[in-house]
This record gives sequence, C-alpha cells and structure tokens, in this order.
Amino acid sequence: MWKQWTALGLGLALSACNLVPAGVGGKESSAKSRTTSVSAPITMSAGGRQCLTQLDKTGSRFSALPDKYFGAGCSTVNAVTLAQLRGDTARFEISNLGPVTCPTASAFASWARFGVDRAARQILGSELVRIETMGSYNCRNVAGSNRRSAHSRAEAIDVAGFVLADGRRIILTEDWDNGTPAERKFLRTVHRSACKRFGTVLGPEYNSAHRDHFHLEKGNSSFCR
Repeated sequence: MWKQWTALGLGLALSACNLVPAGVGGKESSAKSRTTSVSAPITMSAGGRQCLTQLDKTGSRFSALPDKYFGAGCSTVNAVTLAQLRGDTARFEISNLGPVTCPTASAFASWARFGVDRAARQILGSELVRIETMGSYNCRNVAGSNRRSAHSRAEAIDVAGFVLADGRRIILTEDWDNGTPAERKFLRTVHRSACKRFGTVLGPEYNSAHRDHFHLEKGNSSFCR
C-alpha cells in the first residue's frame, strides 16, 4: 500500500479529503464547532513517512489523508483510513471506523493481530473476521469536563465487539459479564493486551459510560482500567 501510495503521489492522496467527516465516532456527543474545516497537504515529514512504512509492514490496507483542521481544537493530522487489518492467516474487517492518526492505527493493527486474533483462536477456537467499533474522530470533550477528548484529534478508537469466523459475535455490552466463561476470558485478555499498546485503555470496569466499549487511546500516559 505504501509503495502504491507513493507512486500515485500527492494528487491522488489529496482526493481522499472527502473521506474525512466533520464529526463521527464515539458514543457520547457534544456541540460541534461551527467553524469551517481547513485542509492542508499531507505531511511528508520523516516521522510521517516512517509511520506509514511501519503501518504498511503490518499488512494493513489503508489510505493516507491530508491534514485537516476543524477549529476549536479539533483536527485529523497525520491520519489514515483503515480498510482492513491482517491477522496471522488472513485479513479482517473493521466497521464504523473513521480517520485515525497513523500512530494510533499502527498500535491498533498490532493489537488486532497479536492481542485479538490470536486470543480468539486460542481461547474461542475461531479466528477473527471483524472488529466492530463505535468510531474514532469526534470533535467533543471528555464527558463531564471542558477538556478535549483524544477523539477530537483522531487519537482514540472505541471498540464495541468482535465477530468470529464461526459466526459468533462477542460484544462488551452483553458478554463482559454475561458471556460464557471462555467469552469473558477472551474479552479480559484482549483488554489486558490493549494496555500494552495504548497509553489509556478504559473498559466496563472503569465506569458506566464505558460499559459497552473499550476506549483505546494513543498517548504517553499509562492508565488501564
């Protein structure tokens, strides 16, 4: 994907601008900024190129996006859209996922393969075919505060459930507490695995607002609940 993206050049990349919504994602909502969004060319810094190369090595299928600023502290900078992720034996889908920063996408791709797909096969006996999310970018505050959420910078993903090749659908709102012993073990295993790859991980045991999803946030902190 990275080689193909490079060959096509910035012209094609900029055509992806309309893939970046003004506000999609997380379950919670807030008043959106009324300012007009502004796009900038795709960042081609050494760090940006390195991240895209690393993401390509995960086997993910993705498209790079131009930087976009929505005002009021909201933006999608150094972002990509993920079409598919790769497990050990096959690729799998992601539903309802908007733009995410490249570092967030890289962490998500690693977690999906080594933390989720392998746990599904080892604990539940079936490989992963889809991760169901509640979105990524959303221009909003942290609930109950005046502080901008990591979602407002496309640095967080909310994961609601997983679909397996044998047809089972494991969702947090039902299976965290009421699933089979194997399903509960699986969800707690992937939660612990996420804590190794993301700075902030929040789940059903954190508070009622996260009873139905994992909040996976890329950052420099270390908070796992």
